[in-house]
Amino acid sequence: MLGLFIFGLALAMMIKAHIGIPPWDVLGQGISKTFGISFGQATIVVSAIVLLAWIPLKVKPGLGSIMNAICIGLFADLWMQYLPEFENYFASLAMFVVGICTIAFATGLYISANLGSGPRDGLMIGTQKALDWPLWLVRTVYEGSVLIIGFLLGGQVREGTVLFAVTIGFLMQSALKFFKIQK
Repeated sequence: MLGLFIFGLALAMMIKAHIGIPPWDVLGQGISKTFGISFGQATIVVSAIVLLAWIPLKVKPGLGSIMNAICIGLFADLWMQYLPEFENYFASLAMFVVGICTIAFATGLYISANLGSGPRDGLMIGTQKALDWPLWLVRTVYEGSVLIIGFLLGGQVREGTVLFAVTIGFLMQSALKFFKIQK
């Protein structure tokens, strides 16, 4: 739960920076704007749909999968009210970069509990196994698709989206090493 709480903080930091957000969150933000619900509520809706997509892929959720789907959105909404919005671009950039690093740390923390993968990770792994495609291709197709749909619904795509895309892999690998999940 601590990892999910911290993940919600990190996500809220990146949203409040207003310089872009990760692809799946562009979709959540687009849904939020389109349907007039909070970002956290939209994130929960997306997670629920993704978990339903696990059924034909024969992926089984763990307690951590369900908690991830529900809590990250709730925690992001909670944190949003307490974080500042900066007028200075470099302050916003700094908050965004700290947010990316914090997401990597929080992911390592919640994965180390070994209670099930997050909804999006399970979808990608299940699809990769079902189609026998390389994981990078599956991830690229999903991330590209949700990015485009989210953008068309009004989600924010900016330089932070690109910064997240090119740094999160390395940062997550480092976090997984820190928590001794990966060598």
